[in-house]
Amino acid sequence: MTNNIEITLDVVRNLILEQFPQWSNLPIKPVELSGWDNRTFRLGDEMLIRLPSAEGYVVQVLKEQKWLPKLANNLSVQIPTPIALGKPSELYPWSFSIYNWIEGNSANSIKIEEKYLEGIALQLANFLNELHKIDIINGPLAGKHNYFRGATLSVYEEEAKKAIENLKDLINYEKSLLIWKKAVESKWEKDPVWIHGDFSSGNIILKDNILKAVIDFGCMGVGDPACDLVIAWTYLKNSSREIFKSNVKVDDKTWERARGWALWKALITLDSYDNKTDNKSLEQIKIIEDILAEY
Repeated sequence: MTNNIEITLDVVRNLILEQFPQWSNLPIKPVELSGWDNRTFRLGDEMLIRLPSAEGYVVQVLKEQKWLPKLANNLSVQIPTPIALGKPSELYPWSFSIYNWIEGNSANSIKIEEKYLEGIALQLANFLNELHKIDIINGPLAGKHNYFRGATLSVYEEEAKKAIENLKDLINYEKSLLIWKKAVESKWEKDPVWIHGDFSSGNIILKDNILKAVIDFGCMGVGDPACDLVIAWTYLKNSSREIFKSNVKVDDKTWERARGWALWKALITLDSYDNKTDNKSLEQIKIIEDILAEY
């Protein structure tokens, strides 16, 4: 487990004063939902400061600084724009980034009616289609830097099978093993494409019931796009799920691997909870049931 450090408001204020004195008169405040990998603070009205919370996430900073401007030129949906790169100092041990502020709300923080969710599903599919068309140039291949998003699912085989065994009294054991087996046996045989790596509702920004932006590309890389399709089960539902699935331009084998990614994530999340009957556990059980219902 990565050991996260405490990043206080005073530390951030002094970092800006030390490295970016031109912005030291701007108000700084933590955002309401900051995430686990990074701590985020708003800088004035038009910028934000994003600092890795542990050493394991530092590699994401330079990766985003290098590649986000290249991706942004090929996407119709807004993504974060790096404005400045902060350097390690006595105040804080790692590099950090300053980005433009994007107005809107994380999709996981607001309730969306199904009729609007259908439109959002189509917009999410179009975003991925655009992302997959971008020339990979010399983009970073999936690996340790992005927790193997875009790599083969076999990386997580032991973990997934252990969770299936632990949860066999709560889930359909045979179906879970079957879906996992199909996912692991399936391979991406085309050229690698750009992936977001953490394409989840928390990283989708909505405004006025439409897709405004996609943020947090720390797990980006190039490889198999199946991992980015998990949102079909973790956020979308009913007709919106079907719209998303019918509009993302991937083959059936990729959907088999996507089910494997979704199943792995739901299984290990549920397995980590002590109380298997509370709301957060029931949410993961529902995701698992939706995945299994397709077989």
